[in-house]
Amino acid sequence: MKLLQSLFILLLSGALCFPASAARIKDLTSVQGVRSNQLVGYGLVVGLPGTGEQSPFTEQSFRTMLNNFGINMPAGMKSQIKNVAAVAVHAELPAFSKPGQTIDITVSSVGSAKGLRGGTLLQTFLKGLDGNVYAVAQGSLIVSGLGAEGADGSRILVNTPTVGRIPNGATVEREVPSPFADGDFIIFNLNSADFTTAKTLAETINNFIGPGTAQSLDASSVQVRAPRDIDQRVSYLSTLENLTLEPASQSAKIIINSRTGTIVIGKDVRLFPAAVTHGGLTVTIAENPTVVQPNVLAGGETAVEQNSIIDVRPDQSRMFKFDPGTTLDDLVSTINAVGAAPGDLMAILEALKEAGAIHGELVVI
Repeated sequence: MKLLQSLFILLLSGALCFPASAARIKDLTSVQGVRSNQLVGYGLVVGLPGTGEQSPFTEQSFRTMLNNFGINMPAGMKSQIKNVAAVAVHAELPAFSKPGQTIDITVSSVGSAKGLRGGTLLQTFLKGLDGNVYAVAQGSLIVSGLGAEGADGSRILVNTPTVGRIPNGATVEREVPSPFADGDFIIFNLNSADFTTAKTLAETINNFIGPGTAQSLDASSVQVRAPRDIDQRVSYLSTLENLTLEPASQSAKIIINSRTGTIVIGKDVRLFPAAVTHGGLTVTIAENPTVVQPNVLAGGETAVEQNSIIDVRPDQSRMFKFDPGTTLDDLVSTINAVGAAPGDLMAILEALKEAGAIHGELVVI
């Protein structure tokens, strides 16, 4: 223990100098067990200017709320609640949140309400996956959307009027247990799994603290020995997460989004020797109706005769050649030189991949 304390003091007192191009451990990883938790609840928004709803579950919720306040409505009475809307409330509970702290919440209509602008969320319990209540939400909504509808059915909609936010709208009532202080180790999980980066991360920590302190578990996890004392562990982690290293380059990839025409080519993509020609036929169809006038003595009627003109022309396509080791810059310059559109480039890249001329992964999303 004394050795750990002495080493710990040395870590905190040492001045660290790292290359400006390196990335910090805290920017590349997350600590296992230190995570946020999703919360969700169901509630009522009241005070709406006639933009609420008259649905069965809204009416049932409204009656339940009144019963909780000791107000009993007759069984056959139908309430008119156009200023009330049933909503779902959800939030992210950050790690280490303590009772009494506040978090932001999002409120969304679950029925046919036309808008939540001007409404107030009544007390709503927010539960975690285990069914326990971790926060209580209430407050006035901030809604950026706007909707308006005319008597003839015409409608204008700006953004989304059925979703709103309440900054600091929920108060934390229960703390989520964290395994951060358990055991003799902490584990760094890489944001992007990579064997080389995991190895470099473990070596960086071992070079700074000492051999055997860190070891790679797999492509995304590095286990680091840490002190048990919670105060020392927090300061120890603060030092480690500010260490920097050079992350490994990502694998060569070409990402194609066929819906938007977006193409992203990684810097490590290379091409093997290949010759490409891309083109096709341009087909033009034009309708040229002709009026047919019968002879005066023939007794016929004037008619319109359809006359279709079909013209087929080959495109002016050019062949271009890729030499060995062609880089991203060469590829882009060549494609731009022949004037290929995004759709044409997608077809060219897919054909090159099928021909085995691309050094990298082609991902179509």
